[in-house]
Amino acid sequence: MGHNLVMVIFTIFLLLCSASASRVRDFLAAGDFDVTSPKYGGKPNGDISQPMANAWKDACAAASPSRVIVPKGIFHLKGAVFKGPCKAPIEVQVNGLVKAPADGAQLTNRAVWIQFSQLEKFTLSGSGTFDGQGQKTWKENDCNKKPNCLPNAISLRFDNVKHSLVRDVTSINSKEFHVNVLGCEQLTFQHFTATAPGDSVNTDGIHIGRSTGINITVTKIATGDDCISVGDGTRQLTVNKVTCGPGHGISIGSLGRYPNEDHVSGINVRDCTLTSTLNGVRIKSFPSSPKATTASDIHFEHIIMNNVANPVLIDQEYCPWGHCDKKTPSKVKISNVSFKNIRGTSSTPLALKLLCAKGLPCEKVELSDTDLKLSGQGTLTSHCANVQPTITRVPPALACATKA
Repeated sequence: MGHNLVMVIFTIFLLLCSASASRVRDFLAAGDFDVTSPKYGGKPNGDISQPMANAWKDACAAASPSRVIVPKGIFHLKGAVFKGPCKAPIEVQVNGLVKAPADGAQLTNRAVWIQFSQLEKFTLSGSGTFDGQGQKTWKENDCNKKPNCLPNAISLRFDNVKHSLVRDVTSINSKEFHVNVLGCEQLTFQHFTATAPGDSVNTDGIHIGRSTGINITVTKIATGDDCISVGDGTRQLTVNKVTCGPGHGISIGSLGRYPNEDHVSGINVRDCTLTSTLNGVRIKSFPSSPKATTASDIHFEHIIMNNVANPVLIDQEYCPWGHCDKKTPSKVKISNVSFKNIRGTSSTPLALKLLCAKGLPCEKVELSDTDLKLSGQGTLTSHCANVQPTITRVPPALACATKA
């Protein structure tokens, strides 16, 4: 009996050891690649450009899920390219403060600071912050005088990234856009934060172009330009529970500026709050468009405006630098648009303006359950041109009070 008991205990011991070894193998298979490990040699307050590149190379080649880690601390980074395809799902976890050079000329790529490309099942996560240190760049930006000015660095650029997630990380003081999304599919931003002073130049929070199935949720953006801007070729975009301000609002466009632009459709913006922004929710296109395109199936619903200058806006004569031929109307056809349950305060009397293109009127525009109060001086009013919206449960001052 004693011998059998010993054998049973020994067998259980072997099983536990086997299970423990399996868990260890699983942990190792997760493949953590810490840029500050002896292998990669990243140092706090040092440049981690090369350690990051080496850690990414090894992680991307791993056959099992892997993770590149930037631990807590302050690090400097001249530039990084996280390029796939990788062999397995991969994550970059940033828990420290990563700082770009203050002088854009010292970046590895003057147009892009950090780029993610050709990736699938990728995650960017962590409690850390990407600091673009854009203060010097904003002072030197002359794009208001030179429409064809040289671009400054986008902080985080996503190219051809699919079925992926960005969560929890923060971007501050980007030199130009905080985030640019191009050619992506099924990419989600969750609990993401982007901040820059209200007078920073061209610091859009998240810009999306030629992408499908992008989701932005529970996100905070405060910038000197559009909190979210939607470029041509964007389809099936969902913006939900975003707080915006300061900034220029949530914008579809600018559209109709360049040749070979693609159509925009399936944009849903809801449950968002905008505070002290230059605009609220808007659709904008340049006059004298080089190509006929469409912007359709666009819906704004349950939006709170707090002291917003232009809460509801369609502007098909958008021309920020005055270098446009306004005599030639926009060729962007806008249709199937709704503004529902938009409430709060306008800081200017013209709280609603729907200015559509001459000869190409907006169609199927709906305005309902909307009520805005004037927080500034004057008399609340609205203006509509080249559009006949369906209006329900809207006070007369906001119901196209003047028309053209």
